[in-house]
This record gives sequence, C-alpha cells and structure tokens, in this order.
Amino acid sequence: MDKKVMYSAVQPSGNLTIGNYLGAIRNWVAMQDRFTCYYAIADMHAITVRQEPADLRRRTLELAALYLACGLDPQKCALYVQSNVPAHAELAWVLNTFTYVGEMERMTQFKDKSARHPENINMGLMDYPVLMAADILLYQADYVPVGVDQRQHVEITRDIAIRFNHRCGETFRVPEAYILKEGAKIMSLQDPLHKMSKSDENPNASVYLSDDRDTILRKFRRAVTDSFNRVAVSEEQPGVTNLLNIYAAFRGCTAAEAACAFEGRGYGDLKSAVGETVADALAPVQAEQRRLLADKAYLSGVLKEGAERAAYTARKTLSKVYRKIGFYRGE
Repeated sequence: MDKKVMYSAVQPSGNLTIGNYLGAIRNWVAMQDRFTCYYAIADMHAITVRQEPADLRRRTLELAALYLACGLDPQKCALYVQSNVPAHAELAWVLNTFTYVGEMERMTQFKDKSARHPENINMGLMDYPVLMAADILLYQADYVPVGVDQRQHVEITRDIAIRFNHRCGETFRVPEAYILKEGAKIMSLQDPLHKMSKSDENPNASVYLSDDRDTILRKFRRAVTDSFNRVAVSEEQPGVTNLLNIYAAFRGCTAAEAACAFEGRGYGDLKSAVGETVADALAPVQAEQRRLLADKAYLSGVLKEGAERAAYTARKTLSKVYRKIGFYRGE
C-alpha cells in the first residue's frame, strides 16, 4: 500500500525557536517513517520581505544542516531548496488565474505583513498563498502539517484545487490540514499569552535553536511568572504553565506530571530546571549542525539529490496541468 504524501516548508529567515522545533521539526522527523515526505526550504517565500543575498544563502545552508542534525534522513524524505525546483513558480503562475484578488486581500498573513512592512507592500506578499498552494499541489500532497492558526493557507489551497478540478477535470489531490498536537504550542517567555515567535523584538521572549547554553539559562531565569508562588498548570498562571509545557515537551511527560515533580519548590528551581533541560537537549543538535556546516560538499549533495527527487514528481504534475489548460508542448 502506497504511503500518504506529506508536504511542509519553512522559510530560511530569522532564527528558529524551540517552538518551531517542538511544533514542526520534531514532528517532521517522526513523519518521515509514516509518509512520503517532501520538506522544502522556502527561500522563494522568504523574499517577500527584503533579504540580504549573502545572508539568505547562509541561512539556507544553516537550515538544511539543522534539519539533518534534528534527525531528518535524506534517504527517507526529499529535503530541498524551493527555488531549485522551478515548477513551484511555474505552477503558481497558472494558479494565479484560478484565484481571486478578494481572496488574497482577506488573507491574515497579507494583512499582518503589510502592517509590519508598510514600506514594502509588494505583490509577492499578496500572492504568497498562491505560491504556497503550488508548493502543496505539485506533490499531490494528502496532508500539510500546520498549527490551528495556519489552517487558512490550507483552506485556500483546497479552494484553488477544487476550482481547478471543477473547470479542467480531475488534476489535483485536495489536501487536508494535519493539525499538530496542541501541546506543542510554546508561548513567549515574556508574554505567555502570545505564541513564541522567531520575529519577536524582545530578545528575551524567544529561545532560539542557535542560542548557547548561557543564553538559554539566562532567558529562562528572566521568564515571566506570577505572584502566586506555586507551581501548577492553571489558566491563572500562563507563565508557569508555559514553563511546565516546555519542560514536559523536552522530557517526554505531561505538564501535570512536571508540576508534580516541582511540588513545594519555588519558581527559581523551575526556571533553572527548564533551562538546563532545554540546553542539554539542544547541545547535541547544535554540535551536529556545526559538523555538517563544515562539510558544505555533503550538504550541497543532499540538497541537489532532494531537488532532483522533488522535481521528478513536480514535473509530472505540471505537465498534466499544462495539458489541461491547453498549453502547446510540441507533442
């Protein structure tokens, strides 16, 4: 029986946080044994916000090395750079003609990014979801792993696929959102009512996968708690609950079990223990990432092979699309 297809991608822009690791990358590693997986480094999406070319190239390699260091196996999945498979851009152009301007204007990400970058409201920002739809539909993906707050992009992809299939005949598999466990949602250390973000302006709010041990411990020592002076999972204690969730996620237990382990102990003990746990877990990943970055020939080979595997599938889908819409191919 053929495996179901899973597609996901992350931009090489900014440092990834422990939230990205727990909510996305660690799940990717588990999925590669159960699904046929295509994992892209989404550099085409990244340029909707201005990038320094040298930084973008560096971060692309760093992200590839990080994925491998976290456990992605290039023999089990196609790990590749999005721009190395031209079919992404080619299909996006076709899908633009099946997408309405009003749909794009209503997308949350377009409104948010336009507000954050008023000096650069470019068409790429608006067209972002169409390129994302092309990313997914090229590989006839069954599932797209997302958090609850990202479902909108899968829904517009489904709408575009259904619209194309209705007008041109059955072409695309209509994907479903693969909702990740709610427990993987990690909140800001400084504002635990909001999700931890790699773009947070407060340097103490997020723990990055690239942070050294001292930085990790310092950030957790400064984490916001409350004045209750009890360690418990409670809506009244979002800061403490967040620390317990982080501890539990890295320890492989529940937040309630973590709370029991700290019963009768103070917040200082909790913060220190969470910091030590996170630092210990990230140390081998960081060491392996450094080792891989020292071998750029190997990294380039992995990405080249991944792009070739991805392109093989992508070209089959694109050829079908071109036939359906009437492009002359010289046959």
